[in-house]
Amino acid sequence: MFIRRVNPHLRLLAFVLLATPLAFAQTTTPQQTPQQPQQQQQQQQPDSGGPTGDTGPLAMPKKKDVPADATPPPAPAAPKVTNPAGLDIPAIRINVPEVSVDVGVILEKTHQFVPGLKPQNFKIYEDGVEQKVVGFKRVEAPITALLLCEFSSINYSFIYDMRNAAWAFAQQLRPQDYVALMTFDMRTQIVTDFTQDKRQILEAINMLRIPGFSERNLFDALYEAEDRLSRIEGQKYIIVIASGRDTLSKLTFDKILQKVKNTSNITIFTVSTGGALRAMTEGMGGMRSQMRDIDYLQADNEMKTFAKVTGGNSYFPRFTGEMPEIFDDINKNIRSKYELIYHPSNPKQDGSWRKLRVELVDEEGHPLQFQDEKHKPLKYDVIARDGYQAKPEVE
Repeated sequence: MFIRRVNPHLRLLAFVLLATPLAFAQTTTPQQTPQQPQQQQQQQQPDSGGPTGDTGPLAMPKKKDVPADATPPPAPAAPKVTNPAGLDIPAIRINVPEVSVDVGVILEKTHQFVPGLKPQNFKIYEDGVEQKVVGFKRVEAPITALLLCEFSSINYSFIYDMRNAAWAFAQQLRPQDYVALMTFDMRTQIVTDFTQDKRQILEAINMLRIPGFSERNLFDALYEAEDRLSRIEGQKYIIVIASGRDTLSKLTFDKILQKVKNTSNITIFTVSTGGALRAMTEGMGGMRSQMRDIDYLQADNEMKTFAKVTGGNSYFPRFTGEMPEIFDDINKNIRSKYELIYHPSNPKQDGSWRKLRVELVDEEGHPLQFQDEKHKPLKYDVIARDGYQAKPEVE
């Protein structure tokens, strides 16, 4: 057998030649050359967050483009807290007492209202202690008034005076005023309820011609009038047109006076009747005449007291011609006043009676003085309630 021996150097050369093209082909493959940078770029800049490999970089989320004029989203609404059903939350209330006092300043000679006063011109005392005025204003408003007229058959002269006085008052009413008419003898009667129609009041006064009884129960009638007006809010007025004598009331003077004091926001003005007849018959001889004179003096004092304790005024005319001036004065007192408001230094609500006193002072604290055109001093009256009853303590 013929065996051909091959040189070992040639075998090594052939192995090298066969291996070289394979290595060259692996490094020059067109498919692998562009894939390596694409994969590297994808690893460096991925589309979404998270690592792409064990050693690759972290990817951050892309930010959206926001317009410059875009408004920020609204803040979330505050959570509403509701109480459980059936649970009542206690409320704390602090009642600060407040006292309102209407003050009229009237010249004695002309009965004119004095305008232009300032808060520093007033000093108000409660039980002798000066109070700090926290509210002040000039008041001129429509009125709510009750005409309380004595309609008794004791003498026609008294009825004549009563009708003239009531007519003079009704003539000065304004369209916004509320007025009622009540009469009394031995009982009371509401002739006209509250109305703004002045004609109804005038017609009702014209119908008061023939009385039925001669008794005059002023105290009982005034008590009923106070009780009715106390149900109406705001400031009210009672115009009492009567002789002032009381002949058959169930109430005593002390009881009706206590009622008048304890009823707030009611001012009483009194106009006496029968002045001309009393002037002609006063001082006549005989025990009966003297007793009658004493009774009328006592009646005048009671009428003055009712008006004074409520901040009103009392009038005792003798002639019919005085009526228009009297009721013009009453209208000025009612419509033109100064209202003072203060918080009492004694805050106790014990139902006690508090004494009030109002003074007028100048800028230096001295008593205020008025002068006329000839520099003569003018006297004046300060018309205000002389006291009030504090609210009773709540048990």
